[in-house]
Amino acid sequence: MPCGILVIDKPRDWTSMDVCAKVRRVLGERRVGHAGTLDPMATGVLTVFVGRATRAAEFAEVGQKTYEALLRLGTETDTQDITGTILRTSQERPDRAALEAVLPRFRGEIQQIPPMYSALKRGGKKLYELARQGKSVEREPRTITISALELGERHSDTDWSLRVECSKGTYIRTLCHDIGHALGCGGTMAALRRTAASGYTLDDAVTLEELLRAVEEGQAEALLRPVDSLFAEYPALKLWGRAEQLCRNGNPFRLSGEDGTYRFYAADGSFLMLGRRESGLVRTIKSFF
Repeated sequence: MPCGILVIDKPRDWTSMDVCAKVRRVLGERRVGHAGTLDPMATGVLTVFVGRATRAAEFAEVGQKTYEALLRLGTETDTQDITGTILRTSQERPDRAALEAVLPRFRGEIQQIPPMYSALKRGGKKLYELARQGKSVEREPRTITISALELGERHSDTDWSLRVECSKGTYIRTLCHDIGHALGCGGTMAALRRTAASGYTLDDAVTLEELLRAVEEGQAEALLRPVDSLFAEYPALKLWGRAEQLCRNGNPFRLSGEDGTYRFYAADGSFLMLGRRESGLVRTIKSFF
């Protein structure tokens, strides 16, 4: 059965679950999931987990993500992107200096109020379901981190490129809305492309068309990245004998060395688990054998 990680360049107008459903059908594997949902209008890196690799999906949610966004000034919508209903417009057109002056407010650790048009739940219902009924509920601000926010070129009277590196839970359309609000003219997100997530970049990604072609040629599994590629930041250790046996049984075992998180491999080189060594005792974080 297929097992591994597919890095898909998600096309516009597809939901993240649409992509998973397509992968499920073409690979014939029911266990398919993704990490880091992209809105339908967004494109770019979507990390898809196939087979037993779905056990690793929870680890891909954390960590930095990088985006290229198109900020449209002078327009506010109910969804905070151009797919929504326009709420107000402005003829003000801030210049580069004005934009550069407000961006420092949105760098570092900041508070962000999630949009009503989101999949967060209140009382068992998703916020976007309530929003479509014309309802609005109080949302608590969430702490996010924007480690990089760079202003790019001006594409038109209203449109500017933004490059954003941010933490999990950041809404780029809300960022665009908030920047427009800070400028006094309003703002909305006109386009979004994720260029990096879970340690993978667009250079690692394949399109759905490339996946379909590989399936037709019987080469689909060559596109699947091994699960341990998700944990490349951690050093690797190989186990033998008793230590390997205890690891396979899910038991802690003694191993000398420095404390920390490691990738553990069997004597034959197969990936066993992500584990944590503390005071010489190794415990399983997640097994993958």
